[in-house]
Amino acid sequence: MRNRRHRQRRGPLVVYNEDNGIVKAFRNLPGVELVNVRRLNLLQLAPGGHLGRFVIWTESAFGLLDEIFGTFDKASTYKKDYVLPTAKISNPDVTRLINSDEIQSVVRPANAKHQKRPWTQHKNPLVNKAVLFRLNPYAKTLRRQELLKQERVKAQKDKKKAKTPKAAGETFLSTLLAP
Repeated sequence: MRNRRHRQRRGPLVVYNEDNGIVKAFRNLPGVELVNVRRLNLLQLAPGGHLGRFVIWTESAFGLLDEIFGTFDKASTYKKDYVLPTAKISNPDVTRLINSDEIQSVVRPANAKHQKRPWTQHKNPLVNKAVLFRLNPYAKTLRRQELLKQERVKAQKDKKKAKTPKAAGETFLSTLLAP
């Protein structure tokens, strides 16, 4: 692929408030990105939608977060009418909520644990008849009809052989065994 010979992993993100030579200090380090706290971007904080990037905050940038995004109680000063979204659950102890009597009385009981094999060997239905009959139940009927047809053809061949004995052979055998 053109222009994609050199791919570089994302390094740490440095978030600053005032540039007092911090951009010049970090610009030569490969993978390190710098961003002003007022221009934070979700794709920089979580590139590719993957959370957990190593972010280095300066003290002034961390102190400015409440003014930029506001708090749960007061609105932001930099963004017009922006208030942090509140949580839907006031009590974050989810395990205690799930195990409470009110919820357990409504929820159906858990199924019995059965261990499923993580991988089973693929069997060829053209070779293995049991797998073929499981995939195509009518194949059993077709196979039975083929076998019956083969038996009929074999029986007819046997009849033809039995009907036409050679006369010369019979006379030879009768004279051979004669006293």
